[in-house]
Amino acid sequence: MNGSASELARRLGEHAEAVCREYLSNGHRSGNHWIVGDVRNTRGRSLHVRLKSNAKGPAGKWVDEATSEYGDLLDVIRESCGLVEFRDVVDEALRFLAMPRPQAQNPGARHQPAAASGSPEAACRLFAMSQPIAGSLAERYLAGRGILLTARERALRFHPGCYYRDLVTAKTLTLPALIAAVTSLDGRISGLQRTYLSSGLDPSGKVGKARIADPRRSLGHLLGNGIWLGLDPGKPVPVMAAGEGFETMASLRTVMPALPVAAATSANHLAGLTFPPGCRRLYIAADADAAGRHGIERLSQRAGEAGILALSLRPQLGDFNDDLRHLGPAHLAAWLGNQLIPEDAGRFLPSG
Repeated sequence: MNGSASELARRLGEHAEAVCREYLSNGHRSGNHWIVGDVRNTRGRSLHVRLKSNAKGPAGKWVDEATSEYGDLLDVIRESCGLVEFRDVVDEALRFLAMPRPQAQNPGARHQPAAASGSPEAACRLFAMSQPIAGSLAERYLAGRGILLTARERALRFHPGCYYRDLVTAKTLTLPALIAAVTSLDGRISGLQRTYLSSGLDPSGKVGKARIADPRRSLGHLLGNGIWLGLDPGKPVPVMAAGEGFETMASLRTVMPALPVAAATSANHLAGLTFPPGCRRLYIAADADAAGRHGIERLSQRAGEAGILALSLRPQLGDFNDDLRHLGPAHLAAWLGNQLIPEDAGRFLPSG
């Protein structure tokens, strides 16, 4: 980005309420302020963020009445995400500004017509209605599967009461769900995947998939797009990994957090994944069974035709999430080190 930190803070201030809903989700709006416990998103009432510019100052400025600390929305992003380097704060702010947001309506305006079921518009609305996964059942579900992702992953959200319709009985339930955005390479949401979750109220406190016929469903325009982790829209991606399942790719991202990955949601969609600009090497994650072989072979063929070197990554067990959970991240990293070319192993795998 060209421009100063103050200019970036001003741009964030234009969307001050959306910033607060994203990074200070434990608070609420009261008049012209967003009220929360502190800049690290603790519950409470001592921190006030100005939502609209007025005679007292610009939008986005905040003060913590308990500590006398004050700052702007860049500080909110830094503290709530636990970021240290200013470059990471800037990247996160730019990533937020690139996200689609629902347009605010005037109080007297007519209600916006409902988006067609299964459309990209419906996907965008559901994503906007969801909340960050920090502290949610979705975060506990992923952690229970060994998946640890940073707060910078903008593709993931949580919805506490997502509709689920049984296709046989037509019965409708509301269940908590992990929401994963399916995006095009420019970062626009074209669809999403819902993983319906159990409540986590059993004695063990474990959060798993809901006990329903199909706990994972997708909607929107998926072909060519994917659940991207680590993608900077519009920037070259010289090396990446792709696979069918989200948890498979999130497991790879857990042990190789600098490697951009894409989950295509199905074997057919994997075959048609669009390659990002500047891609030279593509690692394709394969499960131990042959269910997705067609998608892998077709994607490899297309990569070769585009001048991209396609290489396979194979798990020891059923899939890479099985490896992560049962063998551990260190073992998985060592196993992958033997399959990556040396240059990529040195760049993406932890040393030592």
